[in-house]
Amino acid sequence: MKPTRAALYARVSTTGHGQDVQLQLDELRQVAAQRGWQTREFTDEGVSGSVDSRPALDQLMAEARAGRLDVVAVWRFDRFARDTRHLLTALDEFRVLGVDFLSLREQVDTSTPMGKAMFTIISAVSELERDILRERVVAGVRRAQAQGKHCGRPRVELDLRPALAMLRQGHSLKETAASLGLSRTTLRRRLREAGEWPVRQVA
Repeated sequence: MKPTRAALYARVSTTGHGQDVQLQLDELRQVAAQRGWQTREFTDEGVSGSVDSRPALDQLMAEARAGRLDVVAVWRFDRFARDTRHLLTALDEFRVLGVDFLSLREQVDTSTPMGKAMFTIISAVSELERDILRERVVAGVRRAQAQGKHCGRPRVELDLRPALAMLRQGHSLKETAASLGLSRTTLRRRLREAGEWPVRQVA
C-alpha cells in the first residue's frame, strides 16, 4: 500500500515579531509522523492572507489538481483561506479531486465521517448567510425603487446633440453610437428617453 501523500501548508503575514512558520510546521509534522504520511511542505512567509495569489499556496493547488496529493493539512483555517467563501471553494475542489483536508486547531478532518459532517454544516451556514444577504439587498433595492430612487451604477449624463447631428446627416445608428463610444441599445434608449427617437429630420 503506497503512503499517503500529504501537503503541509503554513503561512505568516510578517516575519519576526513572534511569527514563525516553524511553530505551525512542528505540530503538523507531529501529526504527519503519527499517521505515516509522506510529506511535502509549502510555506508562505511575509504574505498576507487577504491577497489573491500566494506562491506556495498556488503551487500546492497545482499539485493537488495534478493528482499528486492525497491530503492537505493546515494549522488553522485562517492560515490557509482568505475568508469563508475561499475556504469552502477550496474544500469543494479538494472533494472533487479526492483530496482530504485537515485543520488542526479547528479539528476538522474530512477523511473522517465527523469531519465530513462538520464541512457540510459549515457549507450550509455559509449558504444561509449568502441567502440572507441576497434577500436584504433585493429588499433594499425594491424599497429604494418604490421611493423613486435610482439603483445601480451612477447615471452618466450624455449630450445628445452630436448624435442627433450625425443621425440627421444620414449616419446610421451603429456608426453614430460607435463614434460616441456607446452601444446602439444605449444610444437608442437615451434618445427615446429624451423624446428624440425616432429622429426627426430637419428640413
